Amino acid sequence: MQLKRSLNYLFVLLAFFSTVTRGYTAQAKIDWKALEAEAVALLSRYIQVDTTNPPGNEIKAAQFFKEIFDREGIEAQIIESQPGRGNIYARLRGNGSKKAIVMLNHMDVVAAEAKLWKEPPFSGLIKDGMIWGRGALDAKGRAISELMTLLALKRQNVALKGDVIFLGTADEEAGGAMGAGYLVEKRLELFKDVGLVLNEGGGIRLRDDGNAPSYRVRVAEKTPLWLTLTAPGTPGHGATPGSDMAVNKLVAALNRIMQYNAPIKVVPEVQQYYADIADQELEARRKHYRDLRTSLQDPAFAAEFTKNGQNNASVRNTIAVTGIRGSDNVNVIPAFATAQLDVRLLPGEDPQAFIADLRKVLADESIKIEIILSLPLAMSLPHPEAMKVIAEMAKAVDGGAPVISTFGNAFTDCHFFREKGIPCLGFIPLRSTPSEEGMTHGIDERLSVDKLKSGIRAMYDLVSKLAVE
Repeated sequence: MQLKRSLNYLFVLLAFFSTVTRGYTAQAKIDWKALEAEAVALLSRYIQVDTTNPPGNEIKAAQFFKEIFDREGIEAQIIESQPGRGNIYARLRGNGSKKAIVMLNHMDVVAAEAKLWKEPPFSGLIKDGMIWGRGALDAKGRAISELMTLLALKRQNVALKGDVIFLGTADEEAGGAMGAGYLVEKRLELFKDVGLVLNEGGGIRLRDDGNAPSYRVRVAEKTPLWLTLTAPGTPGHGATPGSDMAVNKLVAALNRIMQYNAPIKVVPEVQQYYADIADQELEARRKHYRDLRTSLQDPAFAAEFTKNGQNNASVRNTIAVTGIRGSDNVNVIPAFATAQLDVRLLPGEDPQAFIADLRKVLADESIKIEIILSLPLAMSLPHPEAMKVIAEMAKAVDGGAPVISTFGNAFTDCHFFREKGIPCLGFIPLRSTPSEEGMTHGIDERLSVDKLKSGIRAMYDLVSKLAVE
């Protein structure tokens, strides 16, 4: 049944593509089967390029793309922020009558615990209609859909009105300082005529049964505040523990954090999102979602709503304890114990005010709080043309599926561009379900071959409409 739905989607999308491209492509039709087969093979190879961050070593991925661009006659350059931390920038030139479009992706991936996986995480194995491996979803599959879009435009010699840029960045998983952050600070001239960046964060969302598609465009995100806690203590021998132990202090403080829930706050962007998806929910939830602020004042509904991790993170500042360290020797009581916290703040929250509140939760003045990363809030500027094209695709391909502006609990490289006044929308038109999205950063990450294929056609259509018409 799922295969049938995917094939039907491909047929409808191909028909839509034929309609929207009429009048600006005098070139031979794209051999989609060949392009799709090429994409599957390239994604398999790309996953095999281990770009686990740290250390990243994204230069290998940049070289992977540079070889392809050189072969295709596409101007491209590798930009290193530090030795081994490569970024790839490729550009197809238009006539300059429209602003340029950036197709953004990040080349680094998070670590994979190989022993927990059913298949080796860097094998790129193609099995049972799936492409397996770390990064298949985040974000190497998306990168290949962007790559194939650029290749198809070049091979067709499409007369572009605006330049189309492929940008693969380093270091996104660790904050982006060596990637997008470096590029917008040191090489801003590369983006001086850019009118839109398309990035991860949104796409075509389905229910797990493959039905009820919605086109979700991320326009805002929570901001990260990464912290290190350091508890001091009296060092000594593990055989003679005392009353002033750093690890004990830290564990007690972390226990207080784990028991703490930040106050519920419904910011306007979140209220709008839940109002937009209300009609897709069960009847019992619709009225609550349309007026979430009021509904969450009911303790029973608030308890049910926040049981879901995504819901909870949408209406609260969140704290995740992601790392703890004490002694490197089992028989040594350390002088210091540390923990790392991944804090995500709602729009309008002051990081320093949050830290002051956290200090009260810790209830231990001896524990030092240090900021590892703190980024400013940045929302995307409106881009009516892109939203119009996405709505047209939703109407033609999915019978008028809703187009929803979303708010992200995770952050992406978009904020670097938004801070410079460049609109960045989280929308790469690959189809996904909640269960598939749950594999991101998890075990057995994999991408459906059919969804990769349909995503390539959709991405090509989206970029063609924006860069040509």
